[in-house]
Amino acid sequence: MSNTYHNPIIPGFYPDPSICRVEEEYYLVTSTFEFFPGLPVFHSRDLVHWRQIGHVLDRPSQLNLDGLAPSRGLYAPTIRYHNGAFYVINTLVKNKDTQDLGHGEYSCLNFIVTAADPCGPWSEPYWLEDAPGIDPSLFFDEDGRAWYTGNRIPEGGESFRGHREIWLQELDLERMQLKGKRYGLWDGAVKGGVHAEAPHLYKVNGLYYLLIAEGGTGHNHAVTIARSKKITGPYESNPRNPILTHRHLGQDYPIVGTGHSDLVETHQGEWWLVLLAMRPYGGYAYNLGRETFLAPVRWEEGWPVVSPGIGRVEFEHPAPALSAHPWPARPACDHFEADTLDFCWNFLRTPREEFWSLTDRPRHLRLKLRPETLNEWANPSLVCRRQQHMDFSAQAAMDFTPSGPNETAGLAVFQNDSFHYRLVVAGKGPGQAEICLFKRACGKDELAARQPIRPGTVYLKIEARGQEYSFYASDTPGQWQPIFEGADGRILNTEIAGGFIGAYLGLYASSNGEPSQSTADFDWFEYRSLDFKQS
Repeated sequence: MSNTYHNPIIPGFYPDPSICRVEEEYYLVTSTFEFFPGLPVFHSRDLVHWRQIGHVLDRPSQLNLDGLAPSRGLYAPTIRYHNGAFYVINTLVKNKDTQDLGHGEYSCLNFIVTAADPCGPWSEPYWLEDAPGIDPSLFFDEDGRAWYTGNRIPEGGESFRGHREIWLQELDLERMQLKGKRYGLWDGAVKGGVHAEAPHLYKVNGLYYLLIAEGGTGHNHAVTIARSKKITGPYESNPRNPILTHRHLGQDYPIVGTGHSDLVETHQGEWWLVLLAMRPYGGYAYNLGRETFLAPVRWEEGWPVVSPGIGRVEFEHPAPALSAHPWPARPACDHFEADTLDFCWNFLRTPREEFWSLTDRPRHLRLKLRPETLNEWANPSLVCRRQQHMDFSAQAAMDFTPSGPNETAGLAVFQNDSFHYRLVVAGKGPGQAEICLFKRACGKDELAARQPIRPGTVYLKIEARGQEYSFYASDTPGQWQPIFEGADGRILNTEIAGGFIGAYLGLYASSNGEPSQSTADFDWFEYRSLDFKQS
């Protein structure tokens, strides 16, 4: 077994990682924004190999994402364990001036959920009153008291654009509400530094350490730290801040945007940092979004040093001093034979009706055609999974006969409602169909290619080689016909499309604004990396 590991440890759109340890088991959660179910839960025994064991928010009653704009929804979660219970604290970010029933008009709603088992079920949310800002975290002190930390605009207002303050208040665990005095702790290590956020508190050798992210979750991202003898402060800044950043390495460095981190001590006494970062390719474009990375930590003179000797997060580091524990490999092809969808599958916003079925036609995923489309802030008939590799192939077998020109079904690769590709079978006339590729950029549809095809069973493929995405179809297995080759994939990254997510691949069906009784049946879906050097 190799004594090194490869970054990222969780590839694809898995940003804002938070981690906790329970004896010799490790659990990690990440952000999901407008996707449902919310907040995947991962399990590891060696910090390197991770398997998903569920989602924190997997019931519509827990999570209202209706009508949210792209990159609203669930921001950075924190997971902690205390006295036999797991806690996840999180922010639901609403559209501006959108009323959330029962909670008034907010742009941010902070909440806590609990579980006895990280696999679930998790509780309904406990909504916190008067908890401004984003990125809440929990700290359980040795005296039994629980504390909330978050970020906010300072009480005196912003001294500069992006000025944020980290604040602290005690949490009543019985009432699940904040209580007592509120303390302003810190507004960053760099004077004039923007977006102090993602705070986490730790107690090490009798001192309290406050870890935060600064610089915004982009190229200038950084990790800084301060410490205090008292939890309420005052906090002194590490004179060597930031303890991690890649912003000085340039935009052509293969790992950028390092930040938004969480510390964990192993049961062997080692310290490690989980964090987000991006991998640009084909220029400064990172279609995979912000991914989860791991870096070693050593303590010196009372301060943590990240990646001692190099000060960077690299693709390969010496592995933790833990017994390697790889999990069985997930199958590349989903034949839809289980009773429930695999954990890798997501919906766009909260599904309010079951537009999908695994039982109507056994060993198939059936999608109902509904009026909603990918071009709206809606919940379309879409079942999707993350793109996790720069070079990949995604294939599907679909049985679909459109009954009118408005009816479409097929595959999509997308970033948001304004930037995506749709490879779909569409109605052309009685008993006729065509395969169409739509490119959507800056909110405008372009019919990039079209070819006639027989309705019924159709095979579809999207293949990417770096930033070149190619689209294929066939009515005979293996006899791929190019529909469009070498399409520009850069429209699928946030530097162009905006927001915070990574690219998704989806099985899609829509009647494009018209009522319909039609369905599309998917026999299987396969996703494979085309470069096994990638994780």
